[in-house]
Parts: sequence; C-alpha cells; structure tokens
Amino acid sequence: MVSAIILAAGEAKRMGTLKQLLPLSQTTIIEKTIENVVASGVDETIIVLGYEAEKIVPKINSAPVKIMINSRYQDGMSTSIITGLIAVEAEANAIMLFLADQPFINSQLINRLLEEFKYHNKGIIIPSYRGKRGHPVIISLKYKAELLSLKGDIGAREIISRHPEDVHEVEVDAPGVTMDIDTQEEYKSIQK
Repeated sequence: MVSAIILAAGEAKRMGTLKQLLPLSQTTIIEKTIENVVASGVDETIIVLGYEAEKIVPKINSAPVKIMINSRYQDGMSTSIITGLIAVEAEANAIMLFLADQPFINSQLINRLLEEFKYHNKGIIIPSYRGKRGHPVIISLKYKAELLSLKGDIGAREIISRHPEDVHEVEVDAPGVTMDIDTQEEYKSIQK
C-alpha cells in the first residue's frame, strides 16, 4: 500500500499570493494536483495544509482526500511530512511525496513510479527529467523513524542522501517532475 502525501502548507512568499488557489484552465493548481493523484493507483491521498488553510479547505473538502492541518508549517517542509505521516494508514508500506504546485504530474506518470517501486528492490524511487531529479518521490516506510525525525525545510533530501544505495532513479519524458510554480513569471509561463 502506498499513501500519497500532498504538501500544500507553505506560504508561497516568492509568489506573493496563495498559489494553491491560482486558476489553472477550468480549475485551480491544488485541485488539478489532487485530481491527478486521486486518478492514479495510490491507495490513499492525504493533503497537508497550513498557511491560510481556511481558504483552501472549501475548494477541496469534497475531494476523496484526508485533510490534515499543519499548525507548525512555518518551521519548514519537514513538519508537513510529519503531519502527513500521522494520517497514513497502518497498512501502508511507502509514502509518495507530492508538491502542491506540480499540477502537471499526471496519473500515468504516478502509476509508472508505483510500478517501479513494486518491481524494483529499492526503498526510494525518484523521477528524473534530462538527468535532473524531481517529484513525486516514493519512500519506503522502513525509513519512517528517519522521516519523523526530519527538521527544517529540507524535505526528504536528507534521507535520500543518506541512502544512495537504496535509490532507484527513473528517467521520464515529463518536464513536469522538475517544474514547480514559485514565482509570478513561472505561473505566467505555465498558463501558455
């Protein structure tokens, strides 16, 4: 069982606005991300909110996701990962970490990474595009204690760097794995 955790608690300081709710075609960035994850083969979807969660919840509360609120979001991404882990079903043997501002990770790509996790004897699966690593990342819950001890805003990079022998990198033809939307310029470019 693989549980998806969508990290959506950040303040988006470089964007200057709540990027999760920015329009994207007929929906919003966060709704498109959720739609892609829910349409995939993950067993459950957890979304971790924090900054201005009260504005986001009404947009997503009808989606088939567990909503978790990270009251410590200002302490960095690690607190959101830990908040998401708390909600993971006991049967789960891995988590798949998503960034909320990557709406171009489609369900087919997610399913490919799930297959790679299933058929390779590696505990960490990372997609890469043209040699650059991206998201979403699958991490076996044999690393749960390490995930729960994360600090600051580094996400899971620390665990990945500690266990290079357990990493399976999957080259994909999907630039979306390395794209995120941090600035107004990036947002304008993805709208084209």
